[in-house]
Amino acid sequence: MEFFLDTADVNEVKELIDTGFVDGITTNPTLIARSGRQWKDVVKEMCAIVEGPVSVEVASLDYETMIQEARRLADINEKIAIKVPLTPAGLRVCKELSTDDIMVNVTLCFTPVQALLAAKAGATFVSPFVGRMDDIGHDGMDLIKDIRVIYENYAGLGANILAASIRHPLHVLQAAKAGADVATIPPSVLRQLYKHPLTDRGIDAFVKDWESTGQKI
Repeated sequence: MEFFLDTADVNEVKELIDTGFVDGITTNPTLIARSGRQWKDVVKEMCAIVEGPVSVEVASLDYETMIQEARRLADINEKIAIKVPLTPAGLRVCKELSTDDIMVNVTLCFTPVQALLAAKAGATFVSPFVGRMDDIGHDGMDLIKDIRVIYENYAGLGANILAASIRHPLHVLQAAKAGADVATIPPSVLRQLYKHPLTDRGIDAFVKDWESTGQKI
């Protein structure tokens, strides 16, 4: 499973890219707004740092404006995946862009049938929001599992399942077990993945025992 970093903070990306865990980036209007920066500057920097896809979302909802924004975004860098909402207009944009070999990330997916529509429209990625499903009393991972079953039933559906709205390490584990192709993870959650109190305790013990020998390597 690939890990995309869910952020518009370039400094976070620079800090974490050397771990080798960052396969791509996802952003959205909320993250861009929190950065306090111009979106184009953020996007260009992200593309220069990361080898994989950088998802950037259109700001409009009508087809005509959305396709114009999408093409302007795509012209910035070939790494950019255009994020469109899972609406009739968004799926129409997805179909047109995918025909031109432009990556598309269809976002705000909440049902397996929506994911089926996104795949039929040629989406590169479809983003089920597991955390938001949990928030309203549903099991978001059931959505990932159902989409996986549907996609495996039909070899022609080439969309990658991108587990989004990840809230904690357990979500990452569950998404991997459910067969998600990608998890987009906030920097804080990514850092939690390699943390465990027993790991820390073991390191402390080994360091103290080694120091007690008075030796050096």
